[in-house]
Amino acid sequence: MKMLVYGAGPLGSLFAARLDEAGHDVALLARGQRLADLREHGVILEDSVTGEREVTRVKVVEALAPDDFYDVVLVVMRKNHALDILPVLAANQRVPTVLFMMNNAAGPEALIEAVGKERVLLGFPLPGGHRDGPVMRMVPDRDAGWEIPIGEVDGRITARTRRVAAALAQMRGYKVDIRTDMDAWLRHHVAIVGPLAAALYATDTDQGRMVRTRDALVLGTRGMKEALRGLEQAGYPISPPVLRALFAVPEPLLLSLVRGLLSIESLKVSLEGHARAARDEMTHLMLELREVIATTDAETPALERLYPHLDAETPPLHDASCKIPVRWQEMVVPTLVTVGTLAGVVLITRRLCARKKKSA
Repeated sequence: MKMLVYGAGPLGSLFAARLDEAGHDVALLARGQRLADLREHGVILEDSVTGEREVTRVKVVEALAPDDFYDVVLVVMRKNHALDILPVLAANQRVPTVLFMMNNAAGPEALIEAVGKERVLLGFPLPGGHRDGPVMRMVPDRDAGWEIPIGEVDGRITARTRRVAAALAQMRGYKVDIRTDMDAWLRHHVAIVGPLAAALYATDTDQGRMVRTRDALVLGTRGMKEALRGLEQAGYPISPPVLRALFAVPEPLLLSLVRGLLSIESLKVSLEGHARAARDEMTHLMLELREVIATTDAETPALERLYPHLDAETPPLHDASCKIPVRWQEMVVPTLVTVGTLAGVVLITRRLCARKKKSA
């Protein structure tokens, strides 16, 4: 398959290298210093944990001309940057499929209007990374492989969807999940990463500082729940459905879980590293999310406290700030259930022991 990867950041570079390795005819579009780096060094991918590097020489182009042909153009870039290139994509009518692989809380309408519904595919790139000069420092591959979600804007599964999915699945370390709810999936992904990124900005974009700042953790976790509820009220069923489990986890336990996840060193590449490099994108996405939720009557006090921290001029929370009370009352029911279960087990065990003694 002849493919153009439009966007030479960490994930665009990774996809270009892996698709080239899989035998596809791949070109990577870049400009400025990134173009010069690619021509001099090739695509340099570094494992953020082991430091191991791999270098791939891929074809590099500077532009997509109106008469250029590719089977697929993969747009792998920040949402706000992708909007800027829509006129370029619209000017080319020879490309039958444009796969937008990016966060998106506003839906596909702007993409459809510019490019045409029949040409738009939606997806999301994994795992994550950040740029360090000519080197792309990436979250490591995992044994089970990363699963890329893609889908049509109207939820259908077409022959085109399967062809593109099959091509992507040929990349080393990847599988593809063809979804019928890709729009909702993307919106809910922003509902998770957006509040966490805003809470990270509230702690001076320092993951370690966020771990020890309870108020940031509280606002981030509450913000996620508020965003999920808001999107659901706006008519977007929670996707994937497993996210609904967040509502069942008492706040103290959820804070502990988030604190543990943020303590994982490799997440610094995909969370802290990306947040530092892409504050413009996270701000754009959170404002998109805010507009969607504003159409409902959902209450969002935590999100309203987080929005100002998208602005770098807003003073961060004090280090280790813990002024916001944790909702310990959410532990009452789980504790009672646990105590009741243990009491029941003890009672049953005693009765069984008593019966054994009588029979003896």
